[in-house]
Amino acid sequence: MNRSSKIETFHISTYGCQMNLADSSTLIATMIARGYRRVADERDADLIVVNTCSVREKAEERVLGRLGELTGLKKWRPGLKIAVVGCMAQRRGAGLIAEMPGVDYVLGPDRLFELPEVLEGRENTSAVMTAFGHENIDLIEPARETAYSAYVTISRGCNNYCSYCIVPYVRGRESCHSVQHIIGAIRKLVAEGVVEVTLLGQNVNSYRCGEVDFPGLLQLVVAETDLPRLRFMTSHPKDFSKRLADVIAAEPRILPHVHLPLQSGSDRVLERMGRLYTWDHFRCMVDYLRANLDYLSLTTDLMVGYPGETPDDYEQTLDAVRYAQFDSAFMFRYSVRPGTTAARLDDDVPEEEKISRLRRLIDLQQSISWERNQREVGQVRRALVEGWSRRSREQARARTEGNKTALFPCASPREGALVPLRITSADAFTLHAELAGDSRC
Repeated sequence: MNRSSKIETFHISTYGCQMNLADSSTLIATMIARGYRRVADERDADLIVVNTCSVREKAEERVLGRLGELTGLKKWRPGLKIAVVGCMAQRRGAGLIAEMPGVDYVLGPDRLFELPEVLEGRENTSAVMTAFGHENIDLIEPARETAYSAYVTISRGCNNYCSYCIVPYVRGRESCHSVQHIIGAIRKLVAEGVVEVTLLGQNVNSYRCGEVDFPGLLQLVVAETDLPRLRFMTSHPKDFSKRLADVIAAEPRILPHVHLPLQSGSDRVLERMGRLYTWDHFRCMVDYLRANLDYLSLTTDLMVGYPGETPDDYEQTLDAVRYAQFDSAFMFRYSVRPGTTAARLDDDVPEEEKISRLRRLIDLQQSISWERNQREVGQVRRALVEGWSRRSREQARARTEGNKTALFPCASPREGALVPLRITSADAFTLHAELAGDSRC
């Protein structure tokens, strides 16, 4: 191995969404395959990789603070190298090295898998690589972090230029993996013991490869693999179809958890956001899902304080949340992302008002989450054991079909086991359960 520097070990930290987690997992596998050794403690690493998020200002601030800490390590370890990859690397490019002189490499989402080549000084590589377009998307292999679950990316990039969102600018236009690549990857994972796969894309609903659309892809995965549990995210409401709902309802192995980002309940704000659907369209999809699925766990994303959001717009969002009865939600206040269409608008909702609106929304959603979880009490859910509870070695942690965390007494949890759990109690965030029947954990 011809390396320009003596880099043998690496540590990776990941910020942001499941797409970033999947990218990190693939990068880890790529690095290991090239002879580099992953270490759990960054103090043992010759190279520290930071996979970054740029979707909100706070996400970038966290990374910048972390890079400041890592740069300080170089005073004590001059040979240490730092690589910043992912969305923030794409957005800031070479300017990141100017801002943080301790950073050695900057690679965008489409280039981060070429990090080994960069480290080895291969031809046509450089310390800063942010060009879009992988020469063959199917060369990007899926990988996993646990023995029992995995992410499989079905598409990269996004064609939906929502006015507030930086993702299309940092991840590029949408490109889809081939059906054969996806099916082959899942078969391989199942053969290695994986029992649950999550299909990932910025908008999985817009997947198309030849004549196969997303509902068709789900049907093929079920028909052509022995995968016990299949999830997907994220869906865009404008592309969510009744046919997709029917496919979910017809196949028990497709888990009944749908993440459907609403963002706002006001048609006026949705139009300004460029979301291309109305509250009535969203409401009809929710009604159809609930009417056709025996059980549904529905989650969402919500934003308050978008430029021009009036008190009445905000109240419409609260009304929408009350109607939809989401099981949980990711809730945020608007922050300006340079380079987006919304950045040209007047950020006219005062920060203190944004905070007030967000707090009220969180309180409302938590009360709904509590009510939704009370409906779980007495039900038996088939859950995937993930290990010990984070707070106790007397309880195990598992994830239900609805993607809810369940804790239950267990002396020795078998990670990756599928067990029936009877829900005995619940709060707004967690289900508490016991093994049903003669099952063991």
